[in-house]
Amino acid sequence: MESIISFRNVSFQYRTKSTPTLKNINLEIKKGEKILIIGSSGSGKSTIAKCINGLIPSTYTGKLEGEISVCGENPAKAGIFGISKHVGTVLQDTDGQFIGLTVAEDIAFALENDNVPSKEMHEKVLEAAKTVDVEKLLKAVPATLSGGQKQRVSLAGILVDNVEVLLFDEPLANLDPAAGKRIISLIDKINAQTDKTVIIIEHRLEDVLYKKVDRIIVVEDGQIAIDTTPNELLSTDILPQKGIREPLYIAALKHAGCKLHAQDNLENIETMNLEPYKENLKKWFQQIQIPASQPSEEIALELKNVSFAYDKSKTNTVENISFKIHKGEMVSIVGTNGAGKSTIASLICGFNKQDSGEIFLNGQEISNLSIKQRGEKIGFVMQNQNQMICKSIIYDETALGLAVRKVPKDKIKEEVYKALKICGMYPYRNWPVNAVSFGQKKRVTIASILVMNPEVIILDEPTAGQDYAHYTEIMEFLRKLNRELGITIIMITHDMHLMLEYTDRAIVLSNGHIIADDKSSKILTDEKITEQASLKKTSLYDLAVKCDFENPFSLVDAFIYYERGGISSWQK
Repeated sequence: MESIISFRNVSFQYRTKSTPTLKNINLEIKKGEKILIIGSSGSGKSTIAKCINGLIPSTYTGKLEGEISVCGENPAKAGIFGISKHVGTVLQDTDGQFIGLTVAEDIAFALENDNVPSKEMHEKVLEAAKTVDVEKLLKAVPATLSGGQKQRVSLAGILVDNVEVLLFDEPLANLDPAAGKRIISLIDKINAQTDKTVIIIEHRLEDVLYKKVDRIIVVEDGQIAIDTTPNELLSTDILPQKGIREPLYIAALKHAGCKLHAQDNLENIETMNLEPYKENLKKWFQQIQIPASQPSEEIALELKNVSFAYDKSKTNTVENISFKIHKGEMVSIVGTNGAGKSTIASLICGFNKQDSGEIFLNGQEISNLSIKQRGEKIGFVMQNQNQMICKSIIYDETALGLAVRKVPKDKIKEEVYKALKICGMYPYRNWPVNAVSFGQKKRVTIASILVMNPEVIILDEPTAGQDYAHYTEIMEFLRKLNRELGITIIMITHDMHLMLEYTDRAIVLSNGHIIADDKSSKILTDEKITEQASLKKTSLYDLAVKCDFENPFSLVDAFIYYERGGISSWQK
């Protein structure tokens, strides 16, 4: 079959950089294929995407060598407008993609540009909306939608133009696990029913593999390191070597010393042949002895019967919320988009004031303290980093909190450099904030909080858009702060891996109420809770069930303990 996208000896060097970002790329993608492109931040995968959708060289100028063909067009000659007739892109930050005042207007934007007759336009908008299941939202304002709904509206906006290639830039970054599964299912459905070519750029490999992909392309240092099938790739040790997280069930089997074979259908735990691996897994599990641990009896943060509504005439956004966070704990707050997780954080930090109930910090009721007074003790990293950024240069942004407190300049420099190194942003310290990527901006905002050395840190989606290497670097640093300095850390997250690996305890919200407060391993092995809260059962649970473990969550606990380096008697 003829290639719909072709790269032949393609290299590209941005005008502002001293070395090429892409180096001699050769790539063929055929019509109807579903391709996953993965790689660490800065590897070049997003640059490949920009070559496909025409942003290079039309918007991002530089030195482009080699030949690129997209649906028979040369992007350099066709320009963005010409390529947009063939390639539709759904951005990671969907807010930057909306133009219309309503969902219907936004979906219709491309049709209006093409001067499509009104009747035909209405028909096409409705058809596209039905395809992605947003026909009931056509009169809604895009800004009021959930993350998953925004993804669907953006997808409808490119489907309406009947493009041949769908390009997704980290479609799961801001979605809860259940919404992520629905988006992956929707992408798979469109690929199967329309024969459109699908290209997905995403860090969350296991979540994408919920539905079958044809090939996985691993990009490293501007080159294609691997181009193969999922089963072949998972049977090797290439992913960890490239700093990419493997599916948890694959990692567990490898920890147990299993030699995996591609023919056992490794890409999906539901259909994988586990018979050759059960004995090794059980032997490994029996070697692990997890010591009992007790949290500090001292309470760092407590909420008592807290309720709040943004619109006082409507139902409370959160209602009768009560929980205690012990000093030195690392705790996850999880649940579906709109469950009230970020609202609770805003109440703790004083951005909003609860309608009823009490909030205590170190035993002191803080409801009457100002945002500044709370900020002396509580650091908050917001989900949308653009809402936090005040300065144009990364160093100045990181230093802002210390400068406001009139810390000496030498001390500011020392603390800022330390935080930026930890967050992987030291080489960019003198760069404009707007010149770095979505994920890099997130690291800047985390650095700006870390320099303040707060007693409690609340992070709203700290790992969204992060590759595994930077994810691990940031989380290991937060764990170090937690263990060595006793800083209490609360993470609002959609990332079930983060919840399992770094927090022993999770508080689960659904429709503004707490429905569970328990060990992370127990929550992610409870089908009733995961379904109610739009979470996703960990694949370790499915692995344990299929390997006949009496208590599935015990395998989850053993895996996490092992991952944390708690095993000394068992050799890998």
